[in-house]
Amino acid sequence: METNRLSKEMEDILISQMTKEAEASQIYLALGVWADDQGYGGIANFLYRHAQEERNHMTKIMGYILERGGRPRIQAIAAPPADPQTLTECFNRVFKHEVDNTEAIYRIVNLAMEQKDWATWNFAQWFVKEQIEEEKLALELIDKLKIAGGDRASDESLFALDSSLEQMPDDVPLARESTADDPK
Repeated sequence: METNRLSKEMEDILISQMTKEAEASQIYLALGVWADDQGYGGIANFLYRHAQEERNHMTKIMGYILERGGRPRIQAIAAPPADPQTLTECFNRVFKHEVDNTEAIYRIVNLAMEQKDWATWNFAQWFVKEQIEEEKLALELIDKLKIAGGDRASDESLFALDSSLEQMPDDVPLARESTADDPK
């Protein structure tokens, strides 16, 4: 008896999203290494935490596929792009990545609606809420850097920005502890 409650198309798009989350983790990790190398330990720590958060998202999707009787497949991921040249470029990449991820989540939601797969639609709502928060956070990074002076910011302003990001709470729970009401 077939026990997979996901259509082939839905399972494939969820696996694709798992891969996208794994790639995101690598991108954040690479950006964190770059920031660390540039002497921005607070920014690096912020990016490292987000690398773990993206990995948690991957495992959350993997767990859902398994719960619905599907078989997640781990796929190869692309190498992260070359290092950014500036903090502005770094933060713009973070924002662009989050917007791209939001669009991918919307594709899952749209397919779930089309297929009347209400379980997956409900599951995906957690990610919709998460992406609202992630895009907002990325825009705040860009805004904070602009206020500090952008790429012409003084050392003091960059130090303050770096310190403020270092002080942000590390509230990245494990994916298995996340609920639909918990945006992380």
